[in-house]
Amino acid sequence: MRKRVLLLEPNYHNKYPPMGLMKLAMYHRRQGWDVRFYKGDLKLFLLELYVESAINDLRKQQPQVEWRSYYSEISLYIQKGVVEDQDPFAKELDLPFVKRWLDFSRKQYRSGNFPEKHKFDRVGVTTLFTFYRDITIETIEFAKKAVKPGGQIQVGGVMASVVPDEIEKATGIKPHKGLLSAKKIFDDPPLDTPIDELPLDYSILDEVDYEYPESNAYYGYTTRGCVNHCKFCAVPILEPKYKSYLGLKKRIKETDRIFGAQRDLLLLDNNVFASKDYHRIIKEIRECGFGKGALYMPPDPWTITVRQLKTSWNDRAYIRRGLKHLDEYCKAASSEEAERIHRYRIEHHLLNEHFADKKALVSILEEVSSKRQLKRVRPLVRIVDFNQGVDARLATEDRISALSTIAIRPLRVAFDQWALREHYVRAMKLAAKYEIRSMSNYILYNFKDSPIDLYRRLLINIDLCDALGVNIYSFPMKYHPIFDPKWFSNRDYIGEKWCRKDIRCVQAVLNSTKGKVGRGRTFFFAAFGRTEEEFLELLKMPESFIIKRWDAEACGLTDDWRKDFRSLNDVHRSILLKIVNTNVFDPIEWLNLPKAVRKVLDYYLYRDQDVPVVAQSEKERFIEEFGASCTTELSAECKRLLAM
Repeated sequence: MRKRVLLLEPNYHNKYPPMGLMKLAMYHRRQGWDVRFYKGDLKLFLLELYVESAINDLRKQQPQVEWRSYYSEISLYIQKGVVEDQDPFAKELDLPFVKRWLDFSRKQYRSGNFPEKHKFDRVGVTTLFTFYRDITIETIEFAKKAVKPGGQIQVGGVMASVVPDEIEKATGIKPHKGLLSAKKIFDDPPLDTPIDELPLDYSILDEVDYEYPESNAYYGYTTRGCVNHCKFCAVPILEPKYKSYLGLKKRIKETDRIFGAQRDLLLLDNNVFASKDYHRIIKEIRECGFGKGALYMPPDPWTITVRQLKTSWNDRAYIRRGLKHLDEYCKAASSEEAERIHRYRIEHHLLNEHFADKKALVSILEEVSSKRQLKRVRPLVRIVDFNQGVDARLATEDRISALSTIAIRPLRVAFDQWALREHYVRAMKLAAKYEIRSMSNYILYNFKDSPIDLYRRLLINIDLCDALGVNIYSFPMKYHPIFDPKWFSNRDYIGEKWCRKDIRCVQAVLNSTKGKVGRGRTFFFAAFGRTEEEFLELLKMPESFIIKRWDAEACGLTDDWRKDFRSLNDVHRSILLKIVNTNVFDPIEWLNLPKAVRKVLDYYLYRDQDVPVVAQSEKERFIEEFGASCTTELSAECKRLLAM
């Protein structure tokens, strides 16, 4: 019997698939193991296992009953102890042994015990950010129940590498730190390739309902590590040694052979410009089909599914995918054809993936595939995305010109400090010179910077969009001290030059833009202020006046607040800001404050719904007047930097 491994990703929200687990899945398949992946509600996973176990046992005891057809009813009974009186399953529940066995399964499920016959020889858990501590620890504790006595648990990833002692203290499991650079784990026979350099097993993503926002791409690295060792960054711990070249061709070719071609190339290099093999990397990217203007023809997913089912690469995943193909086909098919397929699925137990007849599924997929009408598919534009950004300090003309020969979109450049503005603007000028028009940057704040530094960096980008004729999307990213035990499990840290109200104001603005700041002077000035003075005042504005910006402006509330706020003398303003900066507003604490201070504080009690809704025409008039007041001139600093 093959050894079994369970790979778990905690049920947090994340954009990118778990590359570490995808490599471990490939590793274990090459070792001949049965691999199972899960991301989701762990209670539902446990329920799924108990239902599978109960049905298998019932089939042995009562083979005359087709228990597979009662999957949903048995699941409901084990979970909630419910059965409908008129349901055919109620009759089966009266059979000898059946209710007793299902009640036993229900009791075990409710106790949280892991079914013994489903325990795994090995369980792997990935980790991400430290502020996901609680759900990560919960998942590791689940893994401890899921492993056989004497089995192995492996915990790795970002949190495991950054705060390994915290994980070991909380769970008793000593995590793996850093990369999977070995060719084996535990006592397995070694492979011929380090685990970190294996192609990813994309099939595991089809085992779960969770949909990763960033999909249909080759994920990987062409380098590892970074030469900078910035104090705010975890890369020196995750990837301590800079590796200047990791080949792409072999991994992409293997991915195409097994899973079909992917559209885009998403590279997570932390500093590709530092590589002595940089031009070799760019040449290889072009040779892999990602030169400038590259197009992509999607492979037929039905063909891939049938092939994978025939080779038994990952039956659990491709049975799920095959059933989805049938669902989609029947939505567009005639009623007669849909009814025919439905009858076939009932007859061959293809209504859910848990006990589906693989041979019957392959048969119907091949039959339907031969007569379905394929949609005309147009070639799609491919993109290359160095997702972690490039280092503006290393952005030479030679490097940027080479970058322009691949399908780079967007070009991401870090702009973490105002002091780096000369390097940053030079990089943007070079990109524009070589017709790279789509750009993005990461803007760190709440570290050593001040709020005004954030404003200045954002304004530079607005100016550069106009001056260079490019699109730049800025992504402000709040600094989080992941190494500090006081802060690594929450997001409450406030930098020495910031206060809670300032942070909350920036977040309120970014929430409305989904975390990014694009081009457009009127929008920027409305969101962040037309001048540095307006920005600093905006930081202290009541939050509901920020969120309901134009309603509050048009009805006069914002002007009333400004007038009262500006009329405070220095002493009263100091009293007010001491309270406002905490972002905690409790009128009971204000009873003994000066009347002028209390009057201004009352504005901070407005909730979003308390701000009067103004007619759309009035708001549009107000916005138009505001836009007319916005300067079209580049800032003096941007002019200086462009002239260098």
